[in-house]
Amino acid sequence: MGHYSRLTSKGQTTIPAEVREYLGLNPGDRIVYALKDGKVELKAKNLRALDLIGILGPPPSGPKTLEEIDMGIATAAADSGMRGLE
Repeated sequence: MGHYSRLTSKGQTTIPAEVREYLGLNPGDRIVYALKDGKVELKAKNLRALDLIGILGPPPSGPKTLEEIDMGIATAAADSGMRGLE
């Protein structure tokens, strides 16, 4: 099997350097433990909002100004508020 570490009396362990590097972990990063089919998955939860820029690609109708964004939000909010009144 792979890498080993010991569990302290406080339930703490050190993640081996190779695993930290593989997951891109840095001090202060969060780790997610997922239980699946009798196994434990360890995942890094170290994405920041800035890491998500561009994930959806460019806007379908091109970039918008702040005024256009504000107008779109206002229109959506007004439409949402009117749904129950029709």
